[in-house]
Amino acid sequence: MNTTHSSLPTHHRKQPPVNRSPHDDARAEWLYNATEELLRGNNVSFQRRMRPPQGVTAQEFTLAVDEYVNNRLADSEVHTSALGWLLITATAGNADKTAVAELMGNSDHPLGKLGEIAEALLEPLADDALMAKAEDDEC
Repeated sequence: MNTTHSSLPTHHRKQPPVNRSPHDDARAEWLYNATEELLRGNNVSFQRRMRPPQGVTAQEFTLAVDEYVNNRLADSEVHTSALGWLLITATAGNADKTAVAELMGNSDHPLGKLGEIAEALLEPLADDALMAKAEDDEC
C-alpha cells in the first residue's frame, strides 16, 4: 500500500513553514528573553541614543500580575479558595502550584500566564529595543 503525505488527515499534516523575516525572529527572541528576565524578578531596560531609558521594571510586572489576579477574583473567574490556600502554603514555605494555576488561569504561552502578562508589557518596546541593540552594535 502506497501512502503519500497528502493522504494523511489534515490534523496529521505538517503545517507549511511560516515565512518570517530576520527582524521578526530577532523581535521574537528579544521578547522571549526579556520575558524570562521579568519572570526571574529582574528589570528589563535599554536606551536608544539621545533618548531616555525605556523598559519594564520587576515592580511594574508584579503590579500587572496583581491587577490581573484581582480582576479574575472580582469577575468570579476563580471558583476555589486558591488565594487563601496560596497564602497559607506560602507562609509555610511551599507555595501550592495548584492554587497558583487556579488564580492565573490557562495560557498557551510557553512561559504560562506570567509569561503572557510580561510579554504584553514588553511587546510595545520590542522594536525600540532592537534599534537600541543595533545602535550599540555600531559602536
